[in-house]
Amino acid sequence: MDRTTGIIKRPIHQPIRPLITWEEAWKGPDEGLIRCWEIGRERALTQPELARHCVDGALPVLGWKGGHDRALKKPMKYGSFKYLAQWQGLRGEDLFIDTRTELTLTCHHTGMLTTFTPDQEKYANAVILTE
Repeated sequence: MDRTTGIIKRPIHQPIRPLITWEEAWKGPDEGLIRCWEIGRERALTQPELARHCVDGALPVLGWKGGHDRALKKPMKYGSFKYLAQWQGLRGEDLFIDTRTELTLTCHHTGMLTTFTPDQEKYANAVILTE
C-alpha cells in the first residue's frame, strides 16, 4: 500500500502469498484487501462460472457487502472495498483500489448501482428494501 496515496495495488502475475498468518493477512496496512483479492483468484479456479459472471459485468453476492442477486426498490447501494478486491480477483484483474475515493459500478445482471466506499457507516447499517 502506498500510504501517501491510499492506493493498494498488486499485479495479477504476482503469486498468491503462501503460508501467511491471520495477522499478516487481515491486520496489515492493506487491511485484508490483498487477501480478499487472492481469495477471488482462488475462487476463479474452483468456480469458473462465477468468474465468468464477474467478467461479464455482474456483481454477484459474495462474502462482503456489495453484490446483488436481484434488483431492489432502491437502485443504489454501498459496498465494501473487500468486496471490490475479491471481485477484481475473480475477474483475473490486477488489484487496484484507491482507499480514499468512492467508486460506483453498475451490475450488468441486475442494473443496480453499487458505490464502493471507505465509509463503513454507509454500508454497515444499510436498510435493504426489496421488491
